Amino acid sequence: MCAASTCQSSGAGKSGLAAGCSRVLGRMVELVAAVLVLAEIVVLFSGVLARYVFHNPLVWSDELAGLLFLWLSMLGSAVALRRGEHMRMTVVVARVSPGVRALLDVMAIGASIAFLTLILPHAFEFAAEDALVSTPALGISSAWGSCALPAGFGLMLLFGLLRLADAARPRDIAVALAAVVAAVLLFWFVRPLLLPLGKLNLLVFFVGVVSVNVFLGVPIAFSFALATFGYLALATHTPLLVMVGRIDEGMSSLILLAVPMFVLLGQLMEMTGMARAMVGFLASLLGHVRGGLSYVLIGSMYLVSGISGSKVADMAAVAPALFPEMKQRGAAPGDLAALLSCTGAQTETIPPSIVLITIGSVTGVSIAALFTGGMLPGAALGLTLGLIVWVRSRSQTPSQARRASTAQIGRRLVKALPALVLPVVIRAAVVEGVATATEVSTIGIVYSVLVGLLLYRCFDWKRLPAMLVDTAALSGAILFIVGAATSMAWGLTQSGFSSDLAAWMKALPGGSVGFLLVSIAVFVLLGSVLEGIPVIVLFGPLLFPIARQMGVNEVHYAMVVVLSMGLGLFAPPFGVGFYGACAISKVDPDEAMPYMWGYLAALVAGVFLVAFIPWISTGFL
Repeated sequence: MCAASTCQSSGAGKSGLAAGCSRVLGRMVELVAAVLVLAEIVVLFSGVLARYVFHNPLVWSDELAGLLFLWLSMLGSAVALRRGEHMRMTVVVARVSPGVRALLDVMAIGASIAFLTLILPHAFEFAAEDALVSTPALGISSAWGSCALPAGFGLMLLFGLLRLADAARPRDIAVALAAVVAAVLLFWFVRPLLLPLGKLNLLVFFVGVVSVNVFLGVPIAFSFALATFGYLALATHTPLLVMVGRIDEGMSSLILLAVPMFVLLGQLMEMTGMARAMVGFLASLLGHVRGGLSYVLIGSMYLVSGISGSKVADMAAVAPALFPEMKQRGAAPGDLAALLSCTGAQTETIPPSIVLITIGSVTGVSIAALFTGGMLPGAALGLTLGLIVWVRSRSQTPSQARRASTAQIGRRLVKALPALVLPVVIRAAVVEGVATATEVSTIGIVYSVLVGLLLYRCFDWKRLPAMLVDTAALSGAILFIVGAATSMAWGLTQSGFSSDLAAWMKALPGGSVGFLLVSIAVFVLLGSVLEGIPVIVLFGPLLFPIARQMGVNEVHYAMVVVLSMGLGLFAPPFGVGFYGACAISKVDPDEAMPYMWGYLAALVAGVFLVAFIPWISTGFL
């Protein structure tokens, strides 16, 4: 029941002509995407060397990186679509019969194909108009970048069609496509009735259409895109070229180039053994006390979290190093899965969190300030979780594990030191303004490669191509959500919804306290169904200015918002993060559920501590 899994239909298998075409074309696109990831690293690191070592900045490096970034995002989105890795909600889909699930999966692909078919002509139009503009530093046509949009949409459309032809039964294809076509035609024919509705169309498209699509398993990005396209095409007179421009704007922000860089950095830390070294050092300190490895799990997630860009990757890096020993000491598997899930929520604010980078991108809040403010809130929630561990472990028999000697701790520290230094340097460099998040991520990649090769002697070159492709796919899935949500947020703003929302939020009783309470409730709910990044892109530009007007510090508000979304993301029954933790732990969700409530109570207490003690977020700003 993973949020990054989509549309795996039953049927013919990978043996036909469609499968062969998809395989060949897919490998070609994956190769180009992997090369683009490497090219971005080279361009960005060259810019860092020129600026900080040779004191002779390359004026064109950021511009070239931006052009390549849009291509990386769109090709990565195409790879993610082919591999079924666009994020979606599967709570409803997973609970129906296999036959119905197969039909819903085909309908999800069909809905995605419908959007791509509708938007593709406007993407070509956008690229043609952009050809008239030249870039300031390189002096080349902007179409070199904007052509990535029609190319990416076209490849996604082709991969979607190939997946339908290869993986689904003809009857399911016919029923699903008939349903999708009927829905599109129905909306087109009722357009005369929609135009006079005014703002009520916001409920029709941004509540009705989005909710139906999300709960039926259509990927979140395509759910947003379909609703926005329908709203602009049927309820306004806005040229649809504008929507393509907003998608381009959302996916082209150079700040978000940190996303693929940190995704790759997280994979490198796992491959080179740096994550294992950190976990081993913490285990030598606390492994002998009652519940000691549970404390180690909390601390390890604190150290590792935020770098990979994926909570599932963070959990997967820590769990295998701890769970076998924890089970040998008598820990209940359900308890392990529950604690792992709640540590995922606990560490949502730990820099260099991709969600924090997204907040900085869409709201203008300083990323350095967000990185500074994110450390203590995560520690506060870690303490509340640790309190539950202490209460539950008091009845346990003393651990039979030996206390590590000072010499053993020292050896573990020496081994872990290169790994422990990296997160500290990344966070310190951004906080102190020495380098941007994107620059630091590139430096971290080079550092991890050198440490893996020279110190840990653990670097599997054969895994590197797959890691580059995985980086492109995950980044493409994330950034396409950002692009779709940016266009949706623009539509909401132009409708006047933002001013109405601001007026309503200001009128809430209790002033800033009422505002924070409502924000917590809203973001817990939104986080349980949409995850952090799309929610932030949608509501960040609307709510952060209101927070400022209500006298709430923006960094403080960011921490409350992020932790509330994390609570929703990892809380059953809808939170997909909970099911991801269970999958990694190889535990049935029903087995973990009884252990969740104490940890969830600790998280709720921690969120309220952060919300109503602003110093936790702003004390070091």
